[in-house]
Amino acid sequence: MTRVLLVDDQALVRSGFSLILSVEDDFEVVGQAGDGAAAIELTRELRPDIVLMDVQMPVMDGIEATRRIVAENLAKVLVLTTFDHDEYVFDGLAAGASGFLLKNSDAEHLVEAVRTVAAGHALLAPQVTRRVIEQMVAGERAPSGTVPGPRPTTEPAPAGLTLLTPREREVLELVGTGLSNAEIASTLFLGEATIKTHVSNVLSKLHLRDRVQAVVLAHRVGLV
Repeated sequence: MTRVLLVDDQALVRSGFSLILSVEDDFEVVGQAGDGAAAIELTRELRPDIVLMDVQMPVMDGIEATRRIVAENLAKVLVLTTFDHDEYVFDGLAAGASGFLLKNSDAEHLVEAVRTVAAGHALLAPQVTRRVIEQMVAGERAPSGTVPGPRPTTEPAPAGLTLLTPREREVLELVGTGLSNAEIASTLFLGEATIKTHVSNVLSKLHLRDRVQAVVLAHRVGLV
């Protein structure tokens, strides 16, 4: 059973999300909050597995709330918003969110997104462009309305990279291109369960939280 906390400043939106998730046998909506500060307190109290987090809210916005929840290792956060501007995506992922999904996604995609994040995978909506990833790699955002310049020189590889087997390094490179486990399995002619094990080993050896961090690292050190 995946325990979910809903955070949105509109009660009607929270009710809609609750209705969608509550009909699923593997979800339990354990609470609701109308702002980021309340979300942090409820997360500490209820210890949900997933926090479904809006961005623009009173008292404290969803980005800051996400940053604090992740910093305390209280729960995984799936940022869900009506805004698809690059700055919201960048800030949400940089704050430690494990996924980003737009509110106009249908019920099926919402359910699948929560399941994906609960399973320990990162989820990026199709609207999350390569430009956003490149901005994360650069460590800074380009001014609104401009196109980022060339990527900076790659960073030194972390020590943990030397601990990877050749196959794990190959898997990391493919993760960095945005492929799913199934797609990597097809590319390498291996079973999906085997790829899942390799990905888990990569994250553990490199001390990475999820696939988002793996993608960013692969770009930073020049594997992609």
